[in-house]
Amino acid sequence: MQVGDAPESRSPVALIGRRDECAILDRLVHAVCAGESRALVIRGEAGVGKTALMEYLAANAQCRVARTAGVQSEMELAFAGVHQLCSPILDQVEQLAAPQRSALRVALGMAEGPAPDRFLVGLAVLNLLSDAAADRPVLCLVDDEQWLDRASADVLAFVARRLGAESVGIVFAAREPSDAVAGLPSLVVRGLRGADARALLDSMLTAPLDPRVRDQIVAETGGNPLALLELPRGLTAVDLAGGFGLPGAVRLSAEVEGAFRLRIEALPVETRRLLLLAAAEPTGDSALMWRAASELGIGTEAATAAIEAELSSFATRVKFRHPLVRSAAYRSAPLRDRQEAHRALAAATDAHLDPDRRAWHRANAAAGPDEDVAAELTQSAERAKARGGIGAAAAFLERAAALTVDPAQRGERALAAASAKVQAGAFDAALDLLAMAEAEHLSDLQQARADLVRAQLAFVTSRGSDAPPLLLKAAQRLESIDIALSRTTYMDAMLAAMFAGRLAVGANVIDVALAAGEAPRSAGPSRPRDLLMDWLIAHYTRGYVAAWPSLSDALVAFDGEAVPDEQLGEIFLAATAAHYAWDDDRLEVLSARHVDSARSAGALSDIPLALSSRAIALLMVGDLTGAEAVVDELQVASDATGSSLAPYAALGLAALQGDYEKATSLIESTVAEVRARGEGNGITVAWWAEAILYNGIGDYSKALDAAERAADFPPELGSSNWALPELVEAAARSGATDAATHALARFAELTTASGTDWALGLEARSRALISSGAEAEGLYRESIERLGRTRVRGELARAHLLYGEWLRRERRRNAARTELRAAHEMFESMGMNAFAARARRELKATGDTTQEGARTADDRQLTAQEAQVARLALDGLSNSEIGARLFISARTVQYHLSKVFAKLGINSRSQLDRVLPSAVPS
Repeated sequence: MQVGDAPESRSPVALIGRRDECAILDRLVHAVCAGESRALVIRGEAGVGKTALMEYLAANAQCRVARTAGVQSEMELAFAGVHQLCSPILDQVEQLAAPQRSALRVALGMAEGPAPDRFLVGLAVLNLLSDAAADRPVLCLVDDEQWLDRASADVLAFVARRLGAESVGIVFAAREPSDAVAGLPSLVVRGLRGADARALLDSMLTAPLDPRVRDQIVAETGGNPLALLELPRGLTAVDLAGGFGLPGAVRLSAEVEGAFRLRIEALPVETRRLLLLAAAEPTGDSALMWRAASELGIGTEAATAAIEAELSSFATRVKFRHPLVRSAAYRSAPLRDRQEAHRALAAATDAHLDPDRRAWHRANAAAGPDEDVAAELTQSAERAKARGGIGAAAAFLERAAALTVDPAQRGERALAAASAKVQAGAFDAALDLLAMAEAEHLSDLQQARADLVRAQLAFVTSRGSDAPPLLLKAAQRLESIDIALSRTTYMDAMLAAMFAGRLAVGANVIDVALAAGEAPRSAGPSRPRDLLMDWLIAHYTRGYVAAWPSLSDALVAFDGEAVPDEQLGEIFLAATAAHYAWDDDRLEVLSARHVDSARSAGALSDIPLALSSRAIALLMVGDLTGAEAVVDELQVASDATGSSLAPYAALGLAALQGDYEKATSLIESTVAEVRARGEGNGITVAWWAEAILYNGIGDYSKALDAAERAADFPPELGSSNWALPELVEAAARSGATDAATHALARFAELTTASGTDWALGLEARSRALISSGAEAEGLYRESIERLGRTRVRGELARAHLLYGEWLRRERRRNAARTELRAAHEMFESMGMNAFAARARRELKATGDTTQEGARTADDRQLTAQEAQVARLALDGLSNSEIGARLFISARTVQYHLSKVFAKLGINSRSQLDRVLPSAVPS
């Protein structure tokens, strides 16, 4: 990695052609130097000129330039790319917030500690670059992104997506960009055209070229600059004129690599051996390479021929002219020569300073099984895990398994490698390693763990119908081996089956509940998780009413502070239990606790689920602004983790906001997506959102159809219960009295057992819809009174609306206006626009001239990110804390706050409480 502070010290780079591409890059640099931030992915096939464009940027940018490049053989070494990029500015690491500083130091091997939260590492790099740019704009150039280690790719892509006002630019170049940078602005680089391609080719010719042959070369290379530069080498004037040396139609990378291979094979033997050493050790550490060369008896004179052939240089760092030169140097060597090179490099690598690289070289040098090397790789895997390098750990364990002689040990290491591969996202490799493990004689416990890995693989890849039967099988196998682990696995199987819902195949929630009910349980007093599982078993085997005492016990057990061994899945299910119970106070506490626990544990895979649960809870209490902020945060977390969770909160938000185009599009895409992978609960939530949407706009026949579909399958995550009051309202308004009565009977059975004000308030409101006269009025008033004692403001506003509509039909206009105005004001303040419009229509019918009002916060003029920043600042968070929450730099937070102050006409944080509403009513 290089950092340059003085562009004057670099010679300007001029390219043949590339006028359009250079203009785009010039605009990017201009924006960065003007105080903005930009990200770009340059993509194109090997040799097309991506590196040349990066050199153009490096030479012409009037700012500080930081550079790094992916190396294919280092893809398993976590944070290698980040380390190269940040190493020149690590002296500023002490300026970072303590959690970020600690995470970055552990990730880069500067300190010991638990595996760092990758979000914190990303924030640390973002703020490190932001601080460096405070003195002078920074341009980061990341070449060969497709070969970055996964951890670095994720972190740098995270940084690119969170750039705001830091005066930082980041440009990636890749043949086929990884999924990490998907969605970033891109510049596709193709071969040179016509005159430009011919001009470049002519610049390499030493003799006249037949125009037909020249045109043929341009055509067959597709104008690829590297091919145009390399292919003429070694061809005589006769060959060029006649075209006899023109390569055949083969893949360009193989073609160009073949050309390099021919040039390498023409070198002296000792030079080829030196190039092989350099290719096998991709760090470019010349001192290490020369120590290894000394091991093999290779002298410094061997470098001369490679330098004269313009294939590589050997100064302070070893550099190849092009990555394909490295590839050609390595692949063209026989296996025994590659093993010899790695053996020498292992001997030259300090076992104390860099034990993992030494182990990797020893592994590549091994000609067959070697327990000593396998054990060393296993230790390297543990160190990699501690640094958060699960990909590296998986690679070390995979190689360790291959080098293990003892069958039992081989099975254990293959099983550990498979589990690590699942976490690392290498699913095909995980399946291969499972097959390797199961080819050995596994113990009962090991086979149960293998079943768990298969089940986890199914769940993380689809969150659908494949996982429940696999988890159930694993839980049953563990019953006689590890009762506690079996019980936990039953809970995981239950959760997976609840997600699969109506699309479950092979094992649904009832199957899991019956099996769990017959399984042994640990001796001793019941813990909260035991009581939670008791409720789930009772609920799905005996029904809601019969299970109510167990539900109440489970919720009470989760009151108070979290216990040390509390699992995140337990908190999620406890929050789900609060939904089932219509317990708004516990829902608030548990949903917030889930997010806090996931963050403090650094459990990246759980953060999307925790945020989704929290956003739904905020929707339930009518805090749409707060929910929208969490949904935005959820999108960031989902992008960073690759979560396949259905967009539950986004569906409910769009429906409650009355955003017809967004909601209908999201409902359609969600149903198609979750149906394909078997996440039936996603279908139910989509239809529930559809029912809310159409009830809001007053299209009751469509709302009835959607609500009936949503309520048709109760055994899910409780979402079918949410649809019952929507069903009663839509049916009553559509004149489907029988349907409304039947739905109310189902609903009342649940709400009576619950007995909370939320539940009974909804029941009274629903019952009023199919009642008349004094009975209806009494029920509406009861509903308003009960819901008024809860947090659920949206449901309270709907009670005012329905009462007002009833009063207007009773020709009691003055009383109707009072209720409708209350409903309208509440809907406006919450952003429930369709319901607000419905209230306005009713007010107009009473003769009221109330027009659409402005929201209390007047924050509709703010962007979504500005609103998020403003609300967190209102809650008292510092710029650093807001940045950590929203995954942006503290500098960008200040930028957004300055925009907020200007838009809202204030000049300090202390004034925010005058212009922003409280987040959640107490």
